[in-house]
Amino acid sequence: MKIVLLTHPEFIGSQSQSRFARMLRDAYRTRGHQVELRQPRALLRRWIGQAPLAKWAGYVDQYLLFPFEVVRRARSDPGDTLYVFCDQALGPWVPWLVHRPHVVHCHDLLALRSALGEIPENRTALSGRLYQRMIRSGFGRARHFISISQQTQADLHRVGKVRAVTSEVVYNGLNDAFTPMPRDEVEVALGAVGMEPPQGEFLLHVGGGQWYKNTAGVVALFAKLARRRIDAGRAVPKLVIVGPQPGQALRASIDALPEQASVRFMQDVSAAALRALYSSASAMLFPSLAEGFGWPIAEAMACGCPVVTTGEAPMTEVGGPHASYLPRLPSSETLDAWAAAGSGVLAELLDRSPAELAVARAAALAWVRRFDAERAIDAYLHIYRALLDTPPQPVVIRQAA
Repeated sequence: MKIVLLTHPEFIGSQSQSRFARMLRDAYRTRGHQVELRQPRALLRRWIGQAPLAKWAGYVDQYLLFPFEVVRRARSDPGDTLYVFCDQALGPWVPWLVHRPHVVHCHDLLALRSALGEIPENRTALSGRLYQRMIRSGFGRARHFISISQQTQADLHRVGKVRAVTSEVVYNGLNDAFTPMPRDEVEVALGAVGMEPPQGEFLLHVGGGQWYKNTAGVVALFAKLARRRIDAGRAVPKLVIVGPQPGQALRASIDALPEQASVRFMQDVSAAALRALYSSASAMLFPSLAEGFGWPIAEAMACGCPVVTTGEAPMTEVGGPHASYLPRLPSSETLDAWAAAGSGVLAELLDRSPAELAVARAAALAWVRRFDAERAIDAYLHIYRALLDTPPQPVVIRQAA
């Protein structure tokens, strides 16, 4: 196949989207396909430099200049070229290629839902609402979609209001070798980033500090667990957070913890060090308010780490019957009340016997095999080929098994 991958420009700094596009390119080339990656260049933005207008110059590069390049280059592409939009946020480019074979990869609709007022924890300014309207107007013209979860697919049809001919779900594949790591390798991997392996129990949270990661909820949950342990005369586990340094409000919550409860933040953690943390943590806390998929759930489970997460899709899709679930933190409920109830779930998980833990880990490891990178790539290519080989069909919505 001749595949053109359209993705975000490097200058916006979206590392996850850059990794996804490069992963697709490399995997498809390995399988013998002709693949080209196309993305906007920093033309006006480079000329403007880092002035306050650089952001707006970037929009000109993406949405006014790049479409001319899209159309020009498409004229010389073979008629059976498949155009793959690597993210639904590239919607403004869709109308220029909607008459050619195409498919849109959909990651999450959180920004659109926020712009529509569905997520009170993340209010959107007028400019953001207009931007999301432009994106939705664009990807709404597409006819073929691949979503990373059933929740994303449902949002795509409900708030995206697409008129799909085909709409399928392919779960993400783990993009690194996440497997249980022996203790001696844990010490080596953590030592390489200047960290001594935590002694005794420790809890882990992995997130980027975004509003939906609910880092404040993680700290509140830890505080309640610490108080339970102290009142029972038991040792308090440490909390390790892989994410940005805390802001003022979160720092105040950490400073209010009992002195027996310690919290450590880590940044720039290598894949090996992250795998080591997953493999040695007593549990991974991931009480997100929303997700498109929830990578850390699958990564932790693949390393044999028990997971406590939110009992809503897509977290339940990824964790299945093998994670422990908390209710979503309601915007109308106090953090204290939610954390008090959730600490009981966490305490029960930590008090499992070694035999119970071994059985649970084995079941989780079997479950997480469904998030295999090769399986995801094969599924993408199967869908691509079907789009090129099959004439337009009535709307078909399929979900992952």
